[in-house]
Amino acid sequence: MENEWPVVTLETGRLVLSELSPDTDTEFICRLLNEPSFLEMIGDRGVRDETQAVSYIESGPVHSYRNHGFGLYKVVLRDSGAAIGISGLVKRDTLEHPDVGFALFPEFWGQGYATESARAAVDQARTRPDIPELLGITDPINAGSIRVLEKLGFAFVRQIRMDGDNKDINLYHLTL
Repeated sequence: MENEWPVVTLETGRLVLSELSPDTDTEFICRLLNEPSFLEMIGDRGVRDETQAVSYIESGPVHSYRNHGFGLYKVVLRDSGAAIGISGLVKRDTLEHPDVGFALFPEFWGQGYATESARAAVDQARTRPDIPELLGITDPINAGSIRVLEKLGFAFVRQIRMDGDNKDINLYHLTL
């Protein structure tokens, strides 16, 4: 698939964040979105096979790259090339500002990768005058994600309920 927009790659000391592609990332996305921790803390995206993963990538991240110039990126370890999760910015119709999102395979938790990758996304937003504020949303029981947001300077605002959801989630805010 040939991109018609500038391809974004973000780099940190240990990580490379690059655009997801339906041509190369379907197996990875299918595995990540079906991790028990993803299903419990983030939610079921209905992706069970590679065909559904292609649809998810095209209608989510690729659509966002084209329309907003940002989205969720594949997070890869610089040293080994191992794909460890996703991180980036998401613009939801139900929220006034983009939110920072991240999800890693459990074997990579507790090593600072979520904070490092989310910081890259926040830094990307800081370069954009059209993004004066960022949000963060997380399950109230997701202590790890709460710690990441707080390390990045996000402040708890209140609990909200997203459209069509039946549970409250924490809303965080960061002025850029």
